[in-house]
Amino acid sequence: MATQSVESLALRPREAAKALGISERTLWGLTTPRGPIPCVRIGQGKRQTVLYPVVELQAWLRRQADEAKGGEDDNAH
Repeated sequence: MATQSVESLALRPREAAKALGISERTLWGLTTPRGPIPCVRIGQGKRQTVLYPVVELQAWLRRQADEAKGGEDDNAH
């Protein structure tokens, strides 16, 4: 029987930072409520897990790329 690989729906902070090509410290600074990158917090206290939904990371990165391409032109009008 063949095994199927399962794509992750969300990444832990280290994985998310690596996928974005930034440091974990930078990721924390960009994570809500301090910044624009959304995350999901599961649990409470020391057992809390922070996850970054892959689709949200992709959407944020796409917005960053769009702003870099034409953001300055949009603000000039």
